[in-house]
Amino acid sequence: MNIKEKYEAAKSEYAKWGIDVDKVLEELKKVKISVHCWQGDDVTGFEKNKEALSGGIAATGNYPGKARTPEELRSDLDKALSLIPGKHKVNLHAIYAETNGEVVQRDEIKPEHFKNWVEWAKERGLGLDFNPTIFSHPKASDGLTLSNPNKEIRDFWIRHCKASRKIGEYFGKELGQTCLTNIWIPDGYKDIPADRLGPRQRLKDSLDEILKEDIDKKYNLDCVESKVFGLGAEAYTVGSSEFYINYAAKNNILSLLDTGHYHPTEVVSDKISAMLLFDEKVALHVSRPVRWDSDHVIVFDDELKEIAKEIVRNDALDRVIIGLDFFDASINRVAAWTIGTRNMIKALLFAMLMPNKKLKDLQDEGNFTERLALMEEFKTYPMGDIWNYYCEINNVPVKENWLREVKKYEEEVLSKRK
Repeated sequence: MNIKEKYEAAKSEYAKWGIDVDKVLEELKKVKISVHCWQGDDVTGFEKNKEALSGGIAATGNYPGKARTPEELRSDLDKALSLIPGKHKVNLHAIYAETNGEVVQRDEIKPEHFKNWVEWAKERGLGLDFNPTIFSHPKASDGLTLSNPNKEIRDFWIRHCKASRKIGEYFGKELGQTCLTNIWIPDGYKDIPADRLGPRQRLKDSLDEILKEDIDKKYNLDCVESKVFGLGAEAYTVGSSEFYINYAAKNNILSLLDTGHYHPTEVVSDKISAMLLFDEKVALHVSRPVRWDSDHVIVFDDELKEIAKEIVRNDALDRVIIGLDFFDASINRVAAWTIGTRNMIKALLFAMLMPNKKLKDLQDEGNFTERLALMEEFKTYPMGDIWNYYCEINNVPVKENWLREVKKYEEEVLSKRK
């Protein structure tokens, strides 16, 4: 059988459970994944006076061919996006500004420094998201930024975040797609602090100042991201989960859940439903922690599928903003984007092809035997045939055929970068 014939056969299997596969694919095509630009250059950026990567972040490996210029990075993104079904967004950090060789301090960045990104995105129908870069900088060298006791340093980062919000607004206006501007800071202490409240008070005051200007949520959504610990901040993190969830709720902004930013025994899939009860929207950064926040490329594993199921079964595809956040310098970077993004979409498809209402009913009836049996049986339903057809109708390679495209691109483009 060819791909279409296998699709029709698989579709009939799901139809027995009242699942309209054609409708599922129509809904899936509307979902936009925010693909992070920093996988392509190992979080290096393009600042004239760039600093070594710091702030508890590490990109390990030295696979050849990383992007060295904005043009190379956009070319690599083009290649990856051509292998991924659907129309998506690209997530930028402030260090990806283009300043024509001038040294522009981070508190002085302007929308004009991202006009090339906007024109590129506009030509391709992409949206853009944004992040102030509050690490890898002399004013972050002691591990404290928005919570720093030094007012001069706090004020610098406040100005940077204010400038970042204006860039997010610019993206939203120019591209007609709302930009998510997400604030994450590395602030914390290596050993037991004598004062936990003071830094959090300073962080709260800094955020209050950053958010003073009202920006239309049609163009820009403000977001804060917590973390449980970082390298060099093992004992105490200022921006904890409790701090940011409370701050976001009180100030009517979004909380972002990063799948690597919790204790190893915690899972983000269990948090999504709780957040959805109280928040209009929730943001995600999806990566794969291996024992710690290691940001491995996401694979089609149980937790990724569980995250997708929580989004789908709670009718939250339009409420959960899905971004990716992994960076692996030990493998081909275009392949990393492709593997991870395809897996995220594949997990959503898997969740959309589950008899979710039936499973909920069984749970409410206390019929846990049938619930478990069906959940297990659907793991081997012919979802792969549906996925292959979805790739085909979106004009991207089916199965592992995308790897040939990446190998060719590596041979013709990446291998020539020295």
